[in-house]
Amino acid sequence: MNIVLSSRAEEVVARLLNFYKRTWRHTSNDPFRSLVGTILSQNTNGRNRSTAQTRLEEMIGITPDSLATAPLEDIIEAIRPAGMYNQRSKVLKNVSKEILERFQGSLDQVMKKPFSQARKDLMSLPGVGPKTADVTLMFATGSNIVPVDRHIFRISQRLGVVPLNATYDKVRLTLEAATALDRRQDIHVFLIRFGREICKSRNPRCYICLLEDLCLYSSKYLNTGNDD
Repeated sequence: MNIVLSSRAEEVVARLLNFYKRTWRHTSNDPFRSLVGTILSQNTNGRNRSTAQTRLEEMIGITPDSLATAPLEDIIEAIRPAGMYNQRSKVLKNVSKEILERFQGSLDQVMKKPFSQARKDLMSLPGVGPKTADVTLMFATGSNIVPVDRHIFRISQRLGVVPLNATYDKVRLTLEAATALDRRQDIHVFLIRFGREICKSRNPRCYICLLEDLCLYSSKYLNTGNDD
């Protein structure tokens, strides 16, 4: 099926929104907590992230001051269930110190800035890239954006929504242009779910895929019947 990139993106978005319907919309009144949760969620599942965040709250507290002053080994022990704890602990501690020094210990004023400036401020923190900044802004301010994780990158490339050499922002902006403002958080969640359940990195389940007719790669995997 020959579909130009913009129309292909719109078709993908429309089918997923119809298939998964509405999702629970998450918001947070504490942008720092959203940032910490996003850092802990990278390359792990929701259960491990939740366990690590609960332990961090109980053992240390989730504030810039508590994390900046806590011994690194205590942070490591608290977030161990999330994995990559040596790297994450340093990011959490360094981010907390920067927020204390540059933003008076709070991200509240950053969240009040225009999206582009708030995003720039977040990305200036050590270890915070575009996805972490975007997820934090989406949850903390309700920004109508589509943060892009590894699942969304993979799906967008396989379906020809973006070129194989597309940048993070190319994927994000393409999906945002194809999605109504009030459904962008939904499509972010749906694409991740679709990537975990069907369009997997290895052994994708093409034989049950509602987007198989749009896919540039499904012929490699069809009829295998294998799951991860």
